[in-house]
Order: sequence, then structure tokens, then C-alpha cells
Amino acid sequence: MSSDVDLDSEQYEKHREAGEILQTVREEAVDRIEVGASHLELVEHVESRIRELGGKPAFPMNVCIDEEAAHGTPSADDSSTFGEEMINIDIGVHVDGWIADSAVTVDLSGNDELVEASAAALDTAIEMAEPGIDTSVLGDVIGRTIEGYGYNPIVNLTGHGLGHYEQHTSPNIPNKKVPQGVTLEVGDVVAIEPFATDGRGKVTEGNEEEIFALETEGSVRNRQARQALEQITEEFRTLPFATRWLDVPRAEMTLRRLKQRNIVHGYPILKEKRGSLVSQKEHTIIITENGCEVTTR
Repeated sequence: MSSDVDLDSEQYEKHREAGEILQTVREEAVDRIEVGASHLELVEHVESRIRELGGKPAFPMNVCIDEEAAHGTPSADDSSTFGEEMINIDIGVHVDGWIADSAVTVDLSGNDELVEASAAALDTAIEMAEPGIDTSVLGDVIGRTIEGYGYNPIVNLTGHGLGHYEQHTSPNIPNKKVPQGVTLEVGDVVAIEPFATDGRGKVTEGNEEEIFALETEGSVRNRQARQALEQITEEFRTLPFATRWLDVPRAEMTLRRLKQRNIVHGYPILKEKRGSLVSQKEHTIIITENGCEVTTR
């Protein structure tokens, strides 16, 4: 975007409004996380509060435990409760398609330093974010900060731009030094998202999928699949949704039909190696003339 962009326009005000809602629900979520609390009750509380406060979820609230890094969310009949674990929560809010995205680690496992590593990396990157900075420079400082704590950045996860009804757009914000980046400009809205781990620094896909998004609009004969597709296109558009959000019987089977026809795609849970821990911290920023504005803090 050019430097004559109007940061007081309606688009940016909606980004800010989404960020304010997100701050409120993130604090409520953190307060509710304790040993024995229900995963499903937590996400249902947060997602309903987002709507009460005038926004909509930009994606299903993520709850990732220990080695899980992304895309974990409970099913409709999930009975999981929190233990003495490392818990990452990632929340997205949109107002008319303009998005705020933020994540935080709640540690019940006694590994404070790993939590500090991702938080310090994020703080350092935010301090450096300004027009003209190359994203590779941000990646370098994120990676070096995490390594300074004795941990590894997760190199195949990145921060990202936030578009209109698009929760992942360019530019990517790497979590390590890369050969070439992109220059940030006034008006860019990006989520910076360091992940730190005591594992190898690379995630792989698990088998579980509870989050999906529309891939392409198509026609289906099955009545339930048609009904689901109507809800997806009208309510969620191109944003990710949870199986538990669908108002159709046997939603899992219906989604399998839509996936087979390449109408929707799934987001498998992304995991580090078994037995390792992952911490995460994320804020959304708007690049301004003098640096950046954090909408989720």
C-alpha cells in the first residue's frame, strides 16, 4: 500500500474494533483456563462472547496442547479437560470481514522460560516493525531471540497478512532468517506469530481435522451437503469454520462428501515431535507512518 493510505478509514476502524473485542475475550479465556476446565466450554464461551460484543469469529478458536502448534479445536462431543500442560489459544475476530488475530500461551506445566521465549520474540519484532522494514529482518530477530533462550523457532510456521475475509494473505512473517523477504508499507495489516519449542523446530500434520474452509463453490446432490454448503457460503464465506458450527445432522459425514469433491479443504492439527512443548504469542499490527499500531493489545 502507498503512504497516502487513510488509516482513519472505515476498514481500519473495523480492524481496530475487532482487536478490542479480541482483547476482551482473550482475557476472559485466560482466566477460565485451569486444571479440570473443559476445552469445549471454553471455546463456546469465547465464540459466543465475540458475537455478543458485535463481532464474529474469524476462525474457530484454537486450543493446542503441549506439542500441538495449530489448528486444534474441540468437536461437538469433545470431553477433554485441561491438565498440567502447555496450552496455546489462538483467537480470530472479524467485523464485516476485517480481522484481528491474537494468540497466547497459558502454561500449567511449569515451563515459564519457553513461554517467555515466544513473548520476547514478538515484543522485539513489534518494536522493529515500521514502513520499509524487510520481513526477513523480522524473521532473523524472532529466530535469534528464541534461540537466545535456548529453544528453537518453528521454521515452517509464519506470521501473515490479514485481508478482507482472508485470515492468511501475503506477506509471510518468517520465524527465522530467510534469504529474501517483503518490504512492509504503511497500511499493511499483519499478524506476527512467533512459535518457540524445545523440539526440532518443525511441525508435521496430524490425522485429526476439525477445521475446514471453502475451496471452491460447486454443486452437490445430497440434501445435507447442499444445506451445509449454503450455510458455509452465506455465513463463513472464505473463512475457516468448525465442524461443530454446521447446522446439519451428521456434519462429519457431510464434510467428508464436500472434501471428496474438493469443495472444502481441511486443516489438520500441526504438531511438533511427541513429548515436546510449543509456546506461541501473536498480535495483529497496522503499519503506520511512525512504526506500527498493535490492535490486539
